[in-house]
Amino acid sequence: MNRIASRRGLVLGAVLAGVSFLSVAAASAGDVTVWAWDPNFNGATMKEAASRYQAINPEANIIIDDTASQDDIRAKLQTQLLAGSTDGLPDIVLIQDDVAQKYLQSFPGAFEPLSDSIDMTAFADYKVAAATLDGKSYSLPFDSGVTGLFYRSDYFEEAGFTAEDLNNITWDRLIEIGTEVKEKTGHLLLDLDLTDTGVIRMMMQQSGTWYFNEDGSLNIVDNAPLKKALETYAKFYQADLVKPVSGWAEYTGAFTSGEVAAVPVGVWITGTIKANADQSGLWGVAPIPRLDIEGSVNASNQGGSSWYVLASSDNKEEAIDFLKTVWGSDVDFYQKILIDQGAVGSLLAAREGEAYKATDEFFGGAPVWQDFSTWLSQIPSVDYGVFTAEVDSAVQAQLPTIIQGGDLDQALQAIHDQAQQQMQ
Repeated sequence: MNRIASRRGLVLGAVLAGVSFLSVAAASAGDVTVWAWDPNFNGATMKEAASRYQAINPEANIIIDDTASQDDIRAKLQTQLLAGSTDGLPDIVLIQDDVAQKYLQSFPGAFEPLSDSIDMTAFADYKVAAATLDGKSYSLPFDSGVTGLFYRSDYFEEAGFTAEDLNNITWDRLIEIGTEVKEKTGHLLLDLDLTDTGVIRMMMQQSGTWYFNEDGSLNIVDNAPLKKALETYAKFYQADLVKPVSGWAEYTGAFTSGEVAAVPVGVWITGTIKANADQSGLWGVAPIPRLDIEGSVNASNQGGSSWYVLASSDNKEEAIDFLKTVWGSDVDFYQKILIDQGAVGSLLAAREGEAYKATDEFFGGAPVWQDFSTWLSQIPSVDYGVFTAEVDSAVQAQLPTIIQGGDLDQALQAIHDQAQQQMQ
């Protein structure tokens, strides 16, 4: 995860199922180059896709660079687009959904509209919406961040609760249940990091709301779901149900060690939880709780990315055909990356595959993948806008005051004012 490799001399040197992942320096006419981060997840799934495409198109050469971090990819992509230089840019790049609009709106014409060639109704609506601008969709939707409430079923059973007791509940009800779990087992309910707004964002999206109005202006001060989300977030602290943590290692360590009883998070955490084989049968997954306001649903999203084709590509037709052929229609492909990488894709037809129907003994024999795919189809679409990261920073700045019972209206005004300043 160092710097993004330049075209000068980096040899990726990997071969998978007959696909040559050659040096970027070897790129030539007809090659399709791809930038992605995380070789164990995004890179691995793209390599599987490439092997399938070459099996039916032997002349195809998909060159994958998955050596850089997401931050490095963002920095290089933005620097070159700002400079108006396309030399060295890939044909396909992975972009996280919540920053997609920043690229699409800041660099008009830089990305190829894919809805002209690919049927977007085949994918989860909220994923398509994240990359839609002026009636055109620009991404091939990839992994979903569909959320669930992962919980230690043994702790909840000890406190007298069954899986049905966690089905379609509110966050307020979870606080009540968590209080009993703590009293009867001694375990805190959640661990939370005040530098991470993930839970608050889940609560907003499940209500079909984000930080912005349709015209891109801030929607903070009178944003009822945001206010309710902040109020609910504070209740977990005020009920003494939270273990404060800092950073990823502390965060994951608290629930994988069994210190806390539950974690509301995206499906991508499954591999981290299942890495503890000795806990098989001690976990369950319930629908994410909803806010106690009209319109909120028991489905939301956290994270997720999609594939984009650069308009500057000399091989746009082949790049699009590759995405359409594998990522846009190969249901068996989605079964394999679910099994091998735990990747829940956004292609709705993939839900009918055998892997999605399978039960998982780690989670008590429940059909967890079928559950996640059902919840995926229920996630409300929101407009992440251009300045989500800036508003997140403003929210984070207010959380220490909010959890101590600070005035919510004052906090919302402070969030608005800080975000407004950063957006100028």
